[in-house]
Amino acid sequence: MAGEGIWEVIRQQVEDVIASEPVMETFLQTVVLERQSLADSVAFNLATKFANEYISRDEIYTILSDAYNADEAIIASIEEDIVAVYDRDPACTTYFAPLLFFKGFLSLQTYRAAHHLMITGHSGTALYLQSRASELFGADIHPSAKIGKGIMIDHATGVVIGETAVIGNDVSMLHGVTLGGSGKEGGDRHPKIGNGVLISVGAKVLGNIRVGDCAKIGGGSVVLTDVPAYSTVVGVPAKVVGKVTTPEPSREMDHNFGKDI
Repeated sequence: MAGEGIWEVIRQQVEDVIASEPVMETFLQTVVLERQSLADSVAFNLATKFANEYISRDEIYTILSDAYNADEAIIASIEEDIVAVYDRDPACTTYFAPLLFFKGFLSLQTYRAAHHLMITGHSGTALYLQSRASELFGADIHPSAKIGKGIMIDHATGVVIGETAVIGNDVSMLHGVTLGGSGKEGGDRHPKIGNGVLISVGAKVLGNIRVGDCAKIGGGSVVLTDVPAYSTVVGVPAKVVGKVTTPEPSREMDHNFGKDI
């Protein structure tokens, strides 16, 4: 499901909530039913959360809306991200829940706007959005990182993604994941994550290393060297313990590694 289909389903789901939980009506009417599209709803929801005495909701709403509408690829990514959460997170039983409540989805959509601002020369505004997202959602994603589509960041608390990190498509990661540097060196110093990778809770991937497509990183692991595609790594420091047993670990979301050995 994508595009207008998702948005229409979200609107219907929200109307069902209003019918059974009238206390939610004003919130859902304002953030969803009065909006023109999924991207418009994301922008308005984030603007409401980010506004303060220095920058108003309307100003942030305009900044986010302009960023999303400047590139159709951003809107497509928003749609694929919400589907990724719905498909992979058993706690997600509606399409509206990530849009309104899930910190991982919201921090990622903040990044998407901030990245557009960063590459178009508006670094101050980009860093402001990064800072506000970090304060509110507990996830610190640098606007210069490069992140693909169909991404799920579950729970989000404690996630750190560094400036020169690159993440492919269809990646899943849990809370406490760090894609960081390994020292004080400048330049290209953060991990490169392939497509379909699963990074379990609390894993740390450090330095300008490569994690191959469809690899699986066990919970609490510290990864300091390249990870071959379709392999499972665990430990401190992480070592290869076998091959993944499913073709798309990021979609399967199986964090056990015993059967991969």
